[in-house]
Amino acid sequence: MKKYSSVAIPLICALLALILLKTVLILGYVPSASMEPTIPANSFVLGIRLYEELKTGDVIIFRHEGKLLVKRIAATEGERVEHNGEVHIVPSDCYYVLGDNAEDSLDSRFWEEPFVSREEVIGKVMLLRSRR
Repeated sequence: MKKYSSVAIPLICALLALILLKTVLILGYVPSASMEPTIPANSFVLGIRLYEELKTGDVIIFRHEGKLLVKRIAATEGERVEHNGEVHIVPSDCYYVLGDNAEDSLDSRFWEEPFVSREEVIGKVMLLRSRR
C-alpha cells in the first residue's frame, strides 16, 4: 500500500493543478513590450477565469485572430471612443483595449473590428506589484 501512495500523491497533485489551470486559472505569456512598464516583455502572467464585472483599467487575457493577447480595457459598453478619426460607441458586451506602451502595441486602434466581445475574454490578469 505504501508504494502506491508514493506515486498516487504526485499524480493527484498534478491532476488538481491541471483542473485548476483548465477551469479557474490561466497562465499567459507576454512576448512583446506592448504592456510595459506594467508587464515587462517576456513575462508570464497569471489570470483568473472566474471574475465579476470587467471595468475600464482591468488587464485581460483574450482571443484575437487565433492568438491569446494581454491588454488593458480602455472603454466598456456604452462609452465613446475615437477610432480611425470617427467616434464610436462601444457595443454591448464588448471592450475597447489598448496596450500600456502605445508605441509598441498592436491593439484596438489598429484592428478592423476594434472591439473585443465578452465571449473572447479568457480571464482577468492578477497583477502583483514589483519591487523596484
